[in-house]
Amino acid sequence: MAASKFDPQLVLRAKKGDERSRNVLLERLSVVLERFFKRKIGDQALVDDLIQCTLLRVHSGLIALKHPDKFKAFAMKAALFELHDYYRGRHSMKERSFEPELLPEKNYSINQSSGDSMDVEKALELLKPRTRRILELREHGYKYREIADILNISETAVKMQVKRAFEKMKTIFAD
Repeated sequence: MAASKFDPQLVLRAKKGDERSRNVLLERLSVVLERFFKRKIGDQALVDDLIQCTLLRVHSGLIALKHPDKFKAFAMKAALFELHDYYRGRHSMKERSFEPELLPEKNYSINQSSGDSMDVEKALELLKPRTRRILELREHGYKYREIADILNISETAVKMQVKRAFEKMKTIFAD
């Protein structure tokens, strides 16, 4: 597939929220992914599942992509992570985590000893957007290495962000 299929300008428009650009980009990518997974797996139903999970992974990580000209490499790395998850027997577990009925409901509350409740969503709003994004990806089953690749930061930085976020949340709930 020619590099022009993943034109950096198209990627930038998709990244900025242009729905049409994003749909074109993901549709073009699905053709590449189908060939990739068919060569590796063969089973069409499984190929379709892996394509959808990869597209979801690319869609959710697109905002953090720093180099639009490297979109195809970014997407193929996501495909490779999905393939590894499949081979390790983790594929179906991650796939289920994206089903809306299985995701935890919003507005959790933690009861405190005084009888009050603290809204976890409000507490999460106190975190930086990047830190919240890391926690969301962890909640959806992504490994530290995968998150680091999606956000173009080091694995150590991801671990530190998670550690600091939990320390901050612990302080918030302790107060």
